[in-house]
Amino acid sequence: MIAELREAFNGRFTPAAYAELLAKLDARCSTHVEFRVAETPVFLPKTLMDHIAAVGAALAERLMGWPEYLSAARKSIPPAYLVAGEAPHPNFLTADFALVRESDGSLAPRLVEIQAFPSVYAYQVALNDTYTEVFDLSASPGMFLGDLTADDFWTLFRKTVLGTHGAENVVLLEVDPYHQKTLPDFLLTRQRLGISVIDIAEIVPIGNKLHYRNDLGALIPIHRIYNRAIADEMMARGVKLPFGLTEAWDVEWAGHPNWYFLISKFSVPWLAQDEEGLGEERKVVPPAVFLTDFLSGKGFEQLRRAGVELPDGPESVYENLLLKPLFSFAGKGIQFAPSRAELEAIPEADRGNYLLQEKMFFVPTIETPHGLTQAEIRILYLWPDGGDLTPTLSLVRLGRGKMMGVDHNRNQEWVGASGSFWP
Repeated sequence: MIAELREAFNGRFTPAAYAELLAKLDARCSTHVEFRVAETPVFLPKTLMDHIAAVGAALAERLMGWPEYLSAARKSIPPAYLVAGEAPHPNFLTADFALVRESDGSLAPRLVEIQAFPSVYAYQVALNDTYTEVFDLSASPGMFLGDLTADDFWTLFRKTVLGTHGAENVVLLEVDPYHQKTLPDFLLTRQRLGISVIDIAEIVPIGNKLHYRNDLGALIPIHRIYNRAIADEMMARGVKLPFGLTEAWDVEWAGHPNWYFLISKFSVPWLAQDEEGLGEERKVVPPAVFLTDFLSGKGFEQLRRAGVELPDGPESVYENLLLKPLFSFAGKGIQFAPSRAELEAIPEADRGNYLLQEKMFFVPTIETPHGLTQAEIRILYLWPDGGDLTPTLSLVRLGRGKMMGVDHNRNQEWVGASGSFWP
């Protein structure tokens, strides 16, 4: 979007340089990066990025200060995953935004979703550093938000993950971590912070404390957990844990699991209908309602009043809507243009787990040899214990298909996981 930087990058791009990017990234990560990495970063105005980051923070702060919302969201946590020792705020937050065209022709952000869960912080820095190195982005491009430097970022990341504990007693916890596509981020985090990467199914409970086995087989007490285990994956896999999540263990959570539910897609219908707590930020939230409200007629009318064009009748297909599961990750289960029959076919007991959201039309803004490509921008925030919610850097997904996730654009070029820079 910064035309001179885009033109200069495209002019010096070669397939050999891209191959070098992938090889160096694998070497940096100490493993093969399985998801598709885009051939290019994007060059975005710092003013736009700071604006998007501020909007995401404002939405999160509204939710945190909204007792009625938090009470309703807490009821959505499955009883078996209501974890004891809830922290007063999440340690990690991501906010995803599309860029859409306003009526006056300008570009503006629209919220895709907001989630209190960690993203690939360490990997994103490695990706940006590799872009810089391979493509000789010698103008020392900015990648960190606000006034953060690289040293500031790593200090804040360390503080957020470790808290006040030594690295030996902090673990990154995940379901089968060495077979996850996010393994590069886990290994880079281990390398940077010195913590161990542990399968949640291998935790050893003794008394009221949790332990893990180190490389020598010794039992090491866990004082703090950097949680990367997603509840819906544990449910889908039927993971049997050696400890009860609902029990009161003597352990801290960096990213307490309850916040995965408390700030999630569940918040979008609330934010969309918030006429008191939000100011200008409300414009970035697309019209959205819960499926149960839509089928009762109340949500249908709310969407129509918000300007969404909807047909009526039992044979209707809702071309302007997306059906989204509330607690899925990485775009799983999203359905475009659901029909009335498909919505009514969802069992009544399951309807509370879905929302309907207006489909947004991403504006293609990135010039590539394969035509204009669209970008989804994710802001990555850190919130250390007792500290402030801080935007740190951004992750970008490039795509030309219906969905922006890297898994949905794997057979194309100049798409995939990317990063953003500014002068």
